[in-house]
Amino acid sequence: MSTYLSAHDAPKTFNATQDGMAGRLRRTHSAAFKAKVAMAAVKGERTLSELAQQFDVHPKQITEWKRQLQERAADVVGAGGTVSSEPLIDLRELHANIGQLTLKNDF
Repeated sequence: MSTYLSAHDAPKTFNATQDGMAGRLRRTHSAAFKAKVAMAAVKGERTLSELAQQFDVHPKQITEWKRQLQERAADVVGAGGTVSSEPLIDLRELHANIGQLTLKNDF
């Protein structure tokens, strides 16, 4: 029995025989599903075996997703937890270009 947030979170399957593999099915999981499973593993309230049974995935897969989550956690927070106040794009230049294009369209 599998537990998912909704039908959207359930893994999708496709027939691998179309890709030349004889009779095996491969499931692809959404990023939200992987994050949910990895967070449950990080919490440590249940064993890997219990999580594997609950989410219907192999314990090694859960371990991999947990490792990826822990490695990339710093990227989510950013360097020192601060967000740059400087925009990535120069808005003044963009506004100037918009003004020039508007003038060209008027003529």
